[in-house]
Amino acid sequence: LNTLKRPKRPPLREFFVDDFEELLDVQQPDPNQPKPEGQQMCPLEGEPLGVVTNWPPSLPAALQRWGTTQPKSPCLTALDNAGKPVYTLTYGKLWTRSQKLAYTLLNKLSSRNEPLLVPGDRVALVFPNNDPVMFMVAFYGCLLAELVPVPIEVPLTRKDAGSQQIGFLLGSCGVTLALTTDACQKGLPKAQTGEVATFKGWPRLLWFVTDGKHVVKPPKDWHPPIREASNDIAYIEYKTSKEGSTMGITVSHSAMLAHCHALTQACGYTEGETITNVLDFKREAGLWHGVLTSVMNRMHVISIPYSLMKVNPLSWIMKVHTYKARVAVVKSRDMHWSLLAQRDQRDISLSSLPKKLLLIWSISSCDAFLNVFQSRGLRPEVICPCASSSEAMTVAIRRPPEMGVPPPGKAVLSMGGLSHGVIRVDTEEKLSVLTVQDVGQVMPGALVCVVRAEGIPYLCQTDEVGEICVSSGSTGVAYYGLPGMTKNIFETVPVTPSGIPISGRPFTRTSLLGFVGPDSLVFVVGKMDGLMVVSGRRHNADDVVATALAVEPMKFVYRGRIAVFSVSVLHDERIVVVAEQRPDASEEDSFQWMSRVLQAIDSIHQVGVYCLALVPANTLPKAPLGGIHISETKQRFLEGALHPCNVLMCPHTCVTNLPKPRQKQPEVGPASMIVGNLVAGKRIAQACGRDLGQLEDNDQARKFLYIQDVLQWRAQATPDHPLFLVLNAKGTVSSSASCLQLHKRAERVAAALMGRLNTGDHVALVYPPGIDLIATFYGCLYAGCVPVTVRPPHPQNLATTLPTVKMIVEVSKSVCILTTQAITKLLKSKEAAAAVDIKSWPTVLDTDDLPRKKSPQMYKPPTPEMLAYLDFSVSTTGILAGVKMSHAATSALCRSIKLQCELYPSRQIAICLDPYCGLGFALWCLCSVYSGHQSILVPPLELESNASLWLAAVSQYKVRVTFCSYSVMEMCTKGLGSQTEALRLRNVNLSCVRTCMVVAEERPRIALTQSFSKIFKDLGLSPRAVSTTFGCRVNVAICLQGTAGPDPTTVYVDMRALRHDRVRLVERGSPHSLPLMESGKILPGVKVIIANTETKGPLGDSHLGEIWVSSPHNATGYYTVYGEEALHADHFNTKLSFGDTQTVWARTGYLGFLRRTELTDASGERHDALYVVGSLDETLELRGMRYHPIDIETSVIRSHKSIAECAVFTWTNLLVVVVELEGSEQEALDLVALVTNVVLEEHYLIVGVVVVVDPGVIPINSRGEKQRMHLRDGFLADQLDPIYVAYNM
Repeated sequence: LNTLKRPKRPPLREFFVDDFEELLDVQQPDPNQPKPEGQQMCPLEGEPLGVVTNWPPSLPAALQRWGTTQPKSPCLTALDNAGKPVYTLTYGKLWTRSQKLAYTLLNKLSSRNEPLLVPGDRVALVFPNNDPVMFMVAFYGCLLAELVPVPIEVPLTRKDAGSQQIGFLLGSCGVTLALTTDACQKGLPKAQTGEVATFKGWPRLLWFVTDGKHVVKPPKDWHPPIREASNDIAYIEYKTSKEGSTMGITVSHSAMLAHCHALTQACGYTEGETITNVLDFKREAGLWHGVLTSVMNRMHVISIPYSLMKVNPLSWIMKVHTYKARVAVVKSRDMHWSLLAQRDQRDISLSSLPKKLLLIWSISSCDAFLNVFQSRGLRPEVICPCASSSEAMTVAIRRPPEMGVPPPGKAVLSMGGLSHGVIRVDTEEKLSVLTVQDVGQVMPGALVCVVRAEGIPYLCQTDEVGEICVSSGSTGVAYYGLPGMTKNIFETVPVTPSGIPISGRPFTRTSLLGFVGPDSLVFVVGKMDGLMVVSGRRHNADDVVATALAVEPMKFVYRGRIAVFSVSVLHDERIVVVAEQRPDASEEDSFQWMSRVLQAIDSIHQVGVYCLALVPANTLPKAPLGGIHISETKQRFLEGALHPCNVLMCPHTCVTNLPKPRQKQPEVGPASMIVGNLVAGKRIAQACGRDLGQLEDNDQARKFLYIQDVLQWRAQATPDHPLFLVLNAKGTVSSSASCLQLHKRAERVAAALMGRLNTGDHVALVYPPGIDLIATFYGCLYAGCVPVTVRPPHPQNLATTLPTVKMIVEVSKSVCILTTQAITKLLKSKEAAAAVDIKSWPTVLDTDDLPRKKSPQMYKPPTPEMLAYLDFSVSTTGILAGVKMSHAATSALCRSIKLQCELYPSRQIAICLDPYCGLGFALWCLCSVYSGHQSILVPPLELESNASLWLAAVSQYKVRVTFCSYSVMEMCTKGLGSQTEALRLRNVNLSCVRTCMVVAEERPRIALTQSFSKIFKDLGLSPRAVSTTFGCRVNVAICLQGTAGPDPTTVYVDMRALRHDRVRLVERGSPHSLPLMESGKILPGVKVIIANTETKGPLGDSHLGEIWVSSPHNATGYYTVYGEEALHADHFNTKLSFGDTQTVWARTGYLGFLRRTELTDASGERHDALYVVGSLDETLELRGMRYHPIDIETSVIRSHKSIAECAVFTWTNLLVVVVELEGSEQEALDLVALVTNVVLEEHYLIVGVVVVVDPGVIPINSRGEKQRMHLRDGFLADQLDPIYVAYNM
């Protein structure tokens, strides 16, 4: 028993590791997968750095030399978007303009009489890509002033992709000043004051325009300090990591100089030569070659803006031609686009390129480029690929042929091998190979090795792919302000397998994946940023992009814009491909293209794509030079903000680590199970309410066997005692009835019926909620007829509500309909004729103006077992079920509720429920008559025009006990959530309420009851007041909180155990925990047991099983017309297969469990709590486990803010999720991936179909429960009019 007291605390490890190991299928590595077999690699050394005698001691010194000795020599020519030269900066101009700026920055900017900047301060450089001249002046101006330039992109809007991260970098670097051009400053977004707006996440900056009129000429005696290169920071280059965070890489003066030296030597640069630069001059190779090394060697740079490349991809080739440049610095992507554009150009000669430098390796472009342009005079040996990274700068470069280097290498590698990190040479004919060219030799003065990418940096074997590491004097030094990451990246110590460091000097990780091939050539096969590890195999994002692009890209993908990244779902990486679709592509084209891409990736990479999404052209977040900002795209995908126009998800093929489907175990036989009151070592799960026999109360009504006799007795004993008040929307009493008035009105009805009907006839009562309904109910009993209460049809919605009325009238075999004049007209109207056959209604009696006459004599039923009334309701699964209530059961029900809620004639209770079935009907029509208390009746429909009606009434009448439904509670929380202050001013005070019970036939909606309690706490509602009731068809009132007894308890159970029909209690907040609230206290005279649904044996405490109930107020059976009583007979009289085999039980059709608590109940016993988990009919059997729709729906609703409601059902073993979209339709497809992700993560289920519909499509019944089966029928009949339907492949 002690084990049941409190949940076991799992040891700490379990909280963090989560016990998914036992559940999820852990993928076993394939025993046949290739493993590296080569020797351990030897570190590779570059040739020594040459000693040059007149080499400048620092870059500023080089600038000073050329600025004073060769002032007329051209330094930089800027082109405009049309390719015309705009301005040529000479070395003399660069020298004088940089000096002016340096002097101004140090001496003319001050705050509070202190200079704003001192040497060593960081300064942001914000220059557009089409103004290299101003950038160069600003960069060298900062160097001369000994300030540290931090070049960044121009922020265009307040919400640029990654702009917040740039702000974080500026903040951490302590930047207070930004330099920019006049034109750029004018274009920045402004605040009201006219100053530049502060961008999201940015520090406050002072913006300084570096154009001529703002800088001053230094006095004659001022000279910038020209020092030898030191280890002080020269500049900071930013880089964005895979996750989207931005780091600043610090480069020292000596590293900057050494790198220029090494590049000059490796590329054979000579003084005064011309180069063209297509790359971004603010960072990486564009900066190294076009701004730094060029000044070192007095070279002339032709800077080609990226905007010109967009208009004319061949422009760089033309400029090489025009300016007779000896070197061109381009990206492989630029070569790719030139290829596509070259078809119209015939007169280009490339013979003027004796050597040309290519950056960013991509073999396919090189080969294709060579094939096309060889005929135009391009010599193959001039292509010099190189490899570089922001951290290590240039790692390797292919030397020009005149340096006597070995010929270029080319490797054809098996993709399968690479995915296991192993190099296996293959043949080109195959599809699944990667062809790579070398990136040349190690840089002069550098030492290179390849280490394992994850974990300890062990040296790789020669046939193993790893991360390339470099040790040299020309790499970056650190990530600014991030010592921990700096240690990992810039101070790596590679070790041999035995753990011995290979060298005394630290290495820098380059984030390039590769290996060293024959002839000491370096090969690169990918980047750490693009690495996706899917079930233990590595795939490279760039390779997957290349595969997708190979599927007819020009026809379909807009400008080749494809992003590939991985997201973590269910403990593994899943590949997501997002492409921009050309505006003219049709839906048909897109699906064809998508399925071909999936096949291509599957056959070439042997990996499944989890999600392939197409977005409209130009909508993916852009990186500075027009590429795709990958981390921002991933962020949007996960937040549901990509707004795709087409989505294909393939979770079935790529999610291979789901837990194995559950095999049902045969149950243990009875003999070994039951000993006394224990089942398999646990107490039998049974509980009961207080014993009716021992409760002595002065209950006058008990003398009467029949409820109608009680009414007659009250009409004589207390004729003027008020029983009912009905409130209208204004909160005023619209009608009321005392005992005598009710009796008189019932007599009138009885008199009208007695001549017309026979005793035992069934009569349908079709009334709006009110006294008429109650009076005609008793009139029927007086006349010996059996009443059936029916909700009237909705005048605005006859098509759906009238057929239900018709069906109940027919199924209940009613021979007569009693109703009001208005409804009589409605039943026979033209509109009604469109919905049902109005000729087949039975007699309709309008009871509005009945003559005042007494019935001759009252009907006395011969025995209390006789049928008193029929109670019809539509279950959530769409089944119309009527149950038979005998007179004995009716009286027992009233007595039980009276005892539980302590109801006496002096009490008032407020009821905001529908009066047509279940407990709602009993509280409206029966209880007041039996107990004599006054009921304040609030029809829920009136709340639609006045949401505060019910709570205002509770406060006005100082009600201690009140009942409502979930839909009423929802109306109050949604409609009044923001109005509690206004209600308080109207003196609404709920401190009088002792218990507020939600009448329900489902698992308590804990989130709703909690938010209701929280919102109305301000109006004095006690947090302990709200509780729920539980009833079902076989017994409409099993649990009711009542006034005495302990507060309802809440437990947290493990959702995964629940799927296996086990109850495992866990601590609040532990993973996969589900809060369950007790459904009120078991009513007096009610016994409950938990039974196994299959074997019908009793279950132990805290086992999930079907709730069975035995009580004097059980219904006596279903009343159905189709003779299915035999099928359902065991719902009402079932016996246990072993144990107590005598008691007759009724099966509720609900799963739940009992748990003994520490609390004591009214009789001083330990209190047994009943927890309802959900309806058996609703559960989904998937993968051998039992799921409750509400759990999946709760997860789905949490996954995106625009999901208003959700319902799930199964269709041919597929899980269908219907979500209501509350937002713009462009968000519809965002939901598909999020819904699939959350259901996989939390429920280990693959969603088969996601249907996105408009709000209000999911049908809800009057109790506020979802009608999932109606929805399923609508889905199968194609009647939902969805916004989008996604079939997950």
